[in-house]
Amino acid sequence: MAKSAASKKASSAAQTLARSPLAPRRFPVLANVRGVRLAGRAVGLKKARGVKDLMVAAFAPGTTVAGVFTKSKCPSAPVDWCRAILSRGRARVLVVNSGNANAFTGNAGDLLVAQTVGAAADLFGCRAQDVYLASTGVIGEPRPPDYIAGKLPGMKRVLAAKSWGDAAKAIMTTDTFPKAASRKVRIGKTMVNITGFAKGSGMIAPDMATMLGFVFTDAKIPAPVLQRLVRSAADESFNAITVDSDTSTSDTVLLFATGQAKGQPRIRSAGDKVLADFKAALREVFIDLARQIVRDGEGAQKFVTINVTGAESKRAARTVGLAVANSPLVKTAIAGEDANWGRIVMAVGKAGEKADRDRLSISIGGVPITRAGQLMPGYDETPVATHMKGDEIEIDIDLGIGRGRGTVWTCDLTHGYISINADYRS
Repeated sequence: MAKSAASKKASSAAQTLARSPLAPRRFPVLANVRGVRLAGRAVGLKKARGVKDLMVAAFAPGTTVAGVFTKSKCPSAPVDWCRAILSRGRARVLVVNSGNANAFTGNAGDLLVAQTVGAAADLFGCRAQDVYLASTGVIGEPRPPDYIAGKLPGMKRVLAAKSWGDAAKAIMTTDTFPKAASRKVRIGKTMVNITGFAKGSGMIAPDMATMLGFVFTDAKIPAPVLQRLVRSAADESFNAITVDSDTSTSDTVLLFATGQAKGQPRIRSAGDKVLADFKAALREVFIDLARQIVRDGEGAQKFVTINVTGAESKRAARTVGLAVANSPLVKTAIAGEDANWGRIVMAVGKAGEKADRDRLSISIGGVPITRAGQLMPGYDETPVATHMKGDEIEIDIDLGIGRGRGTVWTCDLTHGYISINADYRS
């Protein structure tokens, strides 16, 4: 008997709420960042009662900030605001809501930003240009100017140094688990903390992704240096993942440095040797968060790593990797546990980068399949087919042309993706 429309919707909703099979076993233990107080609460912005939907973070005076944003030509109003103030390099407050993207909302969106920023500045005693905003959720649904502003006093009263879990949950949309990561590292002899959280599950193909990422450190780093660090870290992490090849209107990654770690050596440039360990730890946090987003890909059952070597350049390797990762044919073959390596050849060929079929080598799960454009003599698909049944898939592609290399992370494409997105606004 066919399911009723109501039962189909209930089934889809249950699937949306089901925790991804690729999720970490538990929320990580996070290091508190001196100079950061935050909160995440349910304030009624989402239709579902009791679901956290607003996050506020307050920073110590002197906090510097850097960021990267979506390259979408239809950005949200909060993205426009953050871009406009970023050059100041200072931050005192971050306000993030889920449930509504405030994108494609015209003048109403600008008014909502203005009232939210004004209310936050008055409440926290700072300049409007020190207030950063981000929104995620449904596109094209205007909200009244006081949609968020009236909720801020209640948020301020509950700010705390340890509210990472609540904050991470408050920015989720179709995410099935909160995503966070943390590292401790020394700058000179001073121990500093790096902690961050992110959201993203669908509409993921960052181009700087519906993804948001916020990372905090108590290191003292000038804004221009911080900007170089965030661009480099984002390029190797959030720009190297894809779930469905779609770039959001709201993608925002912000990095805040409170400067509350005392006794730290002065940082003058991103190339300072004393900053080397910090840069490595920051990159680890960014990659950790990015990989968690892929593990929560809508309907995902398999986490896929694509390593490309022998490309003409690093950029070419990334392009080839993303062409394979975004191919519906490759992704559905992985979902169906079909070791159809011919689809990988197809995707490499369409990438638009220099390639030579007579030099192309492909391995899956460490098993060589082709070498120099030919199927390996005596190739046995059995171990590859076994690998495809697992939930961690690794594909290695050697173009045999140059020294460029890169890694891209993606997931499979299942019917669950269709179900989640078909009922997204319901």
